[in-house]
Parts: sequence; C-alpha cells; structure tokens
Amino acid sequence: MIKVWDYLKEYELLREEILNAVDEVFKNGTLIFGPKLDEFEEKFSTYHDCKFGIGVGNCTDAITIALKAFDIGPGDEVITTSNTAVPTVTAIVNTGASVKFVDINKYSLIDVNKIENSINKNTKAIIPVHLYGQMCEMDKIMQIASKHNLKVIEDCAQSHGATYKNKKAGSIGDVGCYSFYPTKIFGAYGDGGFITTNNEELFDRMKRIRFLGMEKKKMSSGHWNGKYYAIEHGTNSRLDEVHAAILLKKFPYLDEWIDRRRQIAARYNDELKNLNIDLPLEHPDNKHAYYIYVVANPERDRIMTSLSKKNIHLNISYPWPIHIMDAYKHFVCSSCNCMPITEQRANEIFSLPMYPTLSDDEQDTVIKELKKLI
Repeated sequence: MIKVWDYLKEYELLREEILNAVDEVFKNGTLIFGPKLDEFEEKFSTYHDCKFGIGVGNCTDAITIALKAFDIGPGDEVITTSNTAVPTVTAIVNTGASVKFVDINKYSLIDVNKIENSINKNTKAIIPVHLYGQMCEMDKIMQIASKHNLKVIEDCAQSHGATYKNKKAGSIGDVGCYSFYPTKIFGAYGDGGFITTNNEELFDRMKRIRFLGMEKKKMSSGHWNGKYYAIEHGTNSRLDEVHAAILLKKFPYLDEWIDRRRQIAARYNDELKNLNIDLPLEHPDNKHAYYIYVVANPERDRIMTSLSKKNIHLNISYPWPIHIMDAYKHFVCSSCNCMPITEQRANEIFSLPMYPTLSDDEQDTVIKELKKLI
C-alpha cells in the first residue's frame, strides 16, 4: 500500500536517536519548560532568521496567542483566505474577532490584489497562509499592512523552511506561527506549535500569554520563591520537553528532507506535464517546500477511487472551503459569488503521495497508474 503520507520509515531511520532523546528527558526529571525547550526555541527561531521563539501546544494556539498579544478581539476583523485548514479561522474566532475572507490566485494562495478591497475601519490584521509549502507574496502584503496600519501574522503551519525572495517563512511579518503536527514538513510525534518574532516587547507578552498570563512576582517579604502572578488573562499552551527533545533530534535533517521533497515534486512535474491535469505552480520568487503535492482535475473522484483500488491512497486538501462550512458561513454574503476560484479548486484538487521517505519505486507506481487514468 502506498499512502499519501507515512512516518514509519522515517521513524525506523531515527528510532534509536528518538528513543535515546526521550529517555534522556525522563532521566533528567524536567518534563515542562526545561533545557530541551530552551535549546529548541533558540535553534528553530534562528533557523527562520528570527530573534525570538516560543514553543506552544499547536499552531491554533500560536495564532490565537499572537492575535491576543495585539489586543484583537470583539468588533475587530482579520483578513485571511478560505482555502486553508479550519484552525486558521478557529484561532481568529477564538478571540471574538470576525473573519474577512479573500479569494485565492493561481498559486492557491491569497490574492494580494484583492486584499485592499476587504479592508475597512474594523480591520486589524492580515493572516497570509503559506499553503502547501509555498509562501504568499509578502512584499505586497507588507506594503498594504504598512499603508493601513495592520498587523501581519504569517500562518507557517505548512511551510517550515520555505522561502520568499530568500527570506524564510515567518521572518517577514510581525509574527510567524508554525505547526509540528505529525504530517507536517517538520513534525513531532504528537501535537506541537511555535511562534517567531523579531519584536522583543511582543515576544515578552506572547510568552506571558502562553503561560496563563503569569509572571514571577516577589512576595511581600522581598524573596523570590518561584510563585507566579497573573498579570493578564492568558492561556495554557506549552511544547513539552519530550517533543522538544524529539524535534531537536529531527532538526538536523530538515533541509535534507525539504530537498528530497523538491526532488519528488520535480519528478512528478516532469512525468505528468503532458497529462490533462493541473500541476502545482511555483512562484518565481519562492522556494517551495512541498508539504503536499496538490494537483487538480475535474474527474478527481473517479481518479481517486480507481487509484484506491490499486492500493494508492490520496487525499484532498481541502474539499470544503471554510466560508461554506456551517460554523463560518455567516462571515460571507450568501448571495454573492465572492470566492469563485476557491470554490472551483475545492471541487478538483487532490494530493499525490509526498514525504521524504517515499521511494522512487513507489513514486513510479503512482505515476504509472495515474497515466492510465488521465
């Protein structure tokens, strides 16, 4: 069976390193907010060309914390795309703010030429989603944000290591937010998330919000005794020592894994270029990290069903745009056709197998069977 994603071969390659890292944490006796997290926060933020980094529970928490640090809440609006995973929008709604959706361009990313028409007096931030491993046109987004005094929170859940004009994902906006969900380009073996920024004051506040809004406070006697005092309302979101240790062991392989993803994508591009199928487009300013390899064909369902019978299992990211889901459709006008490209793509897209340990033989099989169907 060929899966659209699989971690087992990767785990077998790293098994001894991973288990030794976990054992080291358990023997150390510090399971939360320990030295492994400190080390990982420094390394991961530096890799993404950022001065500060904060480990959190997941990317949803990361975006929520960033929004709260900017005091975004009820009555405010945040611009993003409907062609994303639900957590992007969940984070916005968690703050009490409203969502303003913008349609996508040919790269399946937010159409920067349509952002300004969505800005009003209530708009406070833009969340560009670097989807599938490719970054949005950040220069234009930053220009718009500067013109209208908006904050920019990069959703980097799917774009670890991706670049735009040689700048890493998460290093251009005010804040970058990442996911370490197991399927991601750089995933843990459970949940995890991260926040980057170059603003020290913002870093201090997000770090406080992450830990229940608390800071150490002196007792009336003047002694420090490790007690914490809530300065503001926060949340409880932490990247634990076990997963920090696992991610530290996986970290040296990140660039190698991205290179392998790009090799697999290049092979798909070459082998499938003459078929009646839309292949992913890579913006000339980008280095695509290929979290997933997304293609499109109007006969998607037939193709996926046929390949499933050959034990080739594919996926759809995403079959329903966020703006048509029951939970969020009230954010758009029901009578307007405001996101035609998003809706069309949702009916046609599907993902081919993409992960660093996908073998050439497995990819050959996928290509061969796909050519029979298109």
